[in-house]
Amino acid sequence: MTATTVSPIKILIEKQRDFFESNATRDVDYRIKQLKKLKKVLQVNEQEIYTALYTDFKKSAFETYATEMGLLYDEIGCMLKNIKKWAIPEVVKDTVVNFPSRNYIYPDPYGVCLVIGAWNYPLQLTLLPIVGAMAAGNTCIIKPPRAAINTYRIIQKIISGNFDENYLAVLDEQTDNNEMLTYRYDYIFFTGSTEVGKTIARAAAEFLTPTTLELGGKSPCIVDKQVDIEVAAKRIAWGKFLNGGQTCVAPDYLLIHESVKDKFYKAFENAVTSFYGKNPQASADFPRIINDKHFKRLTSMITDGKIIVGGKTDAETRYIAPTLIEINSLEHPLMQDEIFGPILPVISIASIEDAIRIVKQFEKPLAFYIFSNNYAHQQKCLNTVQFGGGCINDTVAHLANDGLPFGGVGGSGVGAYHGKYSFDTFTHKKAICHKVTWPDVPLRYPPYNGKLGIVKQVMK
Repeated sequence: MTATTVSPIKILIEKQRDFFESNATRDVDYRIKQLKKLKKVLQVNEQEIYTALYTDFKKSAFETYATEMGLLYDEIGCMLKNIKKWAIPEVVKDTVVNFPSRNYIYPDPYGVCLVIGAWNYPLQLTLLPIVGAMAAGNTCIIKPPRAAINTYRIIQKIISGNFDENYLAVLDEQTDNNEMLTYRYDYIFFTGSTEVGKTIARAAAEFLTPTTLELGGKSPCIVDKQVDIEVAAKRIAWGKFLNGGQTCVAPDYLLIHESVKDKFYKAFENAVTSFYGKNPQASADFPRIINDKHFKRLTSMITDGKIIVGGKTDAETRYIAPTLIEINSLEHPLMQDEIFGPILPVISIASIEDAIRIVKQFEKPLAFYIFSNNYAHQQKCLNTVQFGGGCINDTVAHLANDGLPFGGVGGSGVGAYHGKYSFDTFTHKKAICHKVTWPDVPLRYPPYNGKLGIVKQVMK
């Protein structure tokens, strides 16, 4: 850009801010109309969406619907069902100090939102926050992930072909991210890595822009000695290898009681075979790694351990087999960062206390899973470990309930969304105290001589 050229991003922000200030998006009927339109255009383009995600990941239509399309439809349905109720000011009880008065909390949209999606679930993680932002009455500038370029382009087609850019707009795929972050937005919603999340937070701090940061981390999975081994093996294998292991809430490492380890290994191998056959590379249901960079990163970590299941790789097709690898050190390469691939390291433990001690050596995880039929052990984990969300005797399943907030804590994120939490995330709670003009109690006005005892009684 030359010195005299105005940035297209800046122009877009100004257009959206002008449109927001027109109050069009504050109209609940307008929001409902736009949400219905979004659902319709997703349905119309469903086959193209399947094709885009298959091209990016070799992802099956079933997984695309179950982990992307279906969640979007559910979220839109939740908003349409509840938006009129959620948009009504909430009445709050009066207080003695302000009596008589009427008190409300007004759900107020922020304005122009920047939503930055993540490549591992590029459709869902880009558009699900948009649904909440639309329902709350905001406009959105959307940045899908470039790594999943085919999905990026179908999102761009869906949005630009059906919505006014003053309301919803997708940035060009050549957009410079650093430039994008130099401008002022009213809210920023980011899904991605912790390191990039820090960059987003620094940029937002320049304007004191509120943010939601959906990050990641090493999500542990504990297998206790009192457990249904067959069920645990199936559910852990499913949660780990969903989307080829490229899931922010996938079990990142396994802590298994030494007394059930061998039995679990056999059950895990049987589960993988039942899911993907004896040759998972030939399965239509097992996705591929997103690009060469991530393939090389992942294969470099399959070292210095005992391969229990899998281990096979193919650089040409970016295939990494569903892999279970036994390690004996927290210094192993697989334990340094979030894996984000179909490799599951396993470490033996002698007690639930051992497991908790290991988990606490890492940053607070986005997800936490424990497989145990021992209630005391379940509660000990829940009451001593900090994490975003999780499951007892399952993995990943908590994401499917729009009544549960989804988000991290500490290094795994700031804020939460899904269902009502999405609406609340993109809504400022504006507090209003509506006083009458009579009576006008003189107690609060100076001079205060002789009033202290009275005010203590009133405010007690």
